[in-house]
Amino acid sequence: MSARRSIPRLRRRRVAFAGRIFRVERDTVSLGRGRTATMDVVRHRGSVVLIPQPSRDRVILIRQYRYAISRWIWELPAGSLEPGERPAAAAQRECEEEIGLRPGTVRRLGMFYPTPGFCDERMIFFRCTDLRRPAHPTAGDADEQIEPRAMSVAHAWRLVARGEIIDMKTVLGLTLMESGRGKRPGARRA
Repeated sequence: MSARRSIPRLRRRRVAFAGRIFRVERDTVSLGRGRTATMDVVRHRGSVVLIPQPSRDRVILIRQYRYAISRWIWELPAGSLEPGERPAAAAQRECEEEIGLRPGTVRRLGMFYPTPGFCDERMIFFRCTDLRRPAHPTAGDADEQIEPRAMSVAHAWRLVARGEIIDMKTVLGLTLMESGRGKRPGARRA
């Protein structure tokens, strides 16, 4: 195998930062032919992205303030996996926490890496249907201010076209919803 195609080998790793949701590792790696490089990698336990559909032609989006970009945005509900949590269970939990509805059906549509150049986060997309109010509602995260709103899928696409939906996971989720990927058999009943 040529040096150009060799896989970098870890020489040294140190944790530069460890927080509640992710950690940053600074790795020194061998690239081959005596070359080394420092790689900063964000390690994330993964997340779920929900496409809650109260009906075939409607979707529920949330409006929430995103501190990192200093603005309110419309987006699909999403959340991080808890340690050891199954993605389908996380989808049910997050749906209830963020929009106050529990899905009867959770169907996996796909998994994608949003920023593989520096982060190992996997986003797993789920269509959530058969939405019902839970008998015992759960509280959302204390650091979130969320406003859920059901809207037509056509209206959501108009928000994308007008630049009001700027969140890439939301655009991808709407695309998956309409691409037919959600029509495959094998829905997981809750």
